Amino acid sequence: MTAADEAVAPAAAPRRPGRVRAFLRLVMIEHSVFALPFAYIAALTAMFQVSGRVDWWTLLLVTVAMVGLRTFAMAANRIIDREIDARNPRTAGRELVTGAVSVRSAWTGALIALVVFLGAAALLNPLCLALAPVAVVPMVVYPYGKRFTNFPHAILGLAQAIGPVGAWLAVTGAWSWDAVILGLAVGVWIGGFDLIFACQDVDADRAHGVLSVPARFGIPAALYGARGSHAVTAALLVWYALATGAGLWFWTGLVIVAVAFLYEHTIVKPGDLSRLNRAFFTVNGFIGIALFVCALLDLVVRGLTV
Repeated sequence: MTAADEAVAPAAAPRRPGRVRAFLRLVMIEHSVFALPFAYIAALTAMFQVSGRVDWWTLLLVTVAMVGLRTFAMAANRIIDREIDARNPRTAGRELVTGAVSVRSAWTGALIALVVFLGAAALLNPLCLALAPVAVVPMVVYPYGKRFTNFPHAILGLAQAIGPVGAWLAVTGAWSWDAVILGLAVGVWIGGFDLIFACQDVDADRAHGVLSVPARFGIPAALYGARGSHAVTAALLVWYALATGAGLWFWTGLVIVAVAFLYEHTIVKPGDLSRLNRAFFTVNGFIGIALFVCALLDLVVRGLTV
């Protein structure tokens, strides 16, 4: 090709990401950081109470089960909501809307993730396998929630509350109210920051009949609801600490969480949502990781053998 030919030749089309990479972007695999730390806290606390030692095989299976279920849930969410996403400028660039991932590929990935989850549950213990469908149902109901209730955030919270309870069951094979307390804390926490996240879609939701607390009651009400949710979360975490005999490091983690909550609700205001993503992604990711690190240090100091 001559220089003249090169001058008039069309620019090469940018390479599209591979199917696997595009699917992982679709399900935002990196956001597992929100749920995994609390599952680990539950699992490690249960191990401390049962044997005082970390069971690495069980911890690996808990990780696989959590990531598998979350991947299935996110893929199902994107598939079910693809028409709503196409009408919202913020979400119109999502992979199922642009065609970077086909619906068939998304379903294939979702079903593979579901099989992985069920397989991990089966390897853990019979109770985990028997209760696995209970964990799947709210994951599928949640994306439909915005079509029939103004409170889909509560359904999301319920779905996320299952994680710590399942992790505890994975270790002990028995029910634990301590795990329920931690699960409720996680559910109320995630439901609360979903209220914040939904504030950026108020105009699009109202225009297209999508239901949510901000769309129905306004942004100020949603932010007050988020503050109340996070106050309840802090109280539940205190209850969990008392119920499990937590030590100084865990209480230190609770102080960090409280400060992070205060910061989060300081930077997001009804008239200024410019720092919403910082509150949603950065602060909430930090909360999970910080509390996990403190909980792990606390268990090790109290005698957990790593």
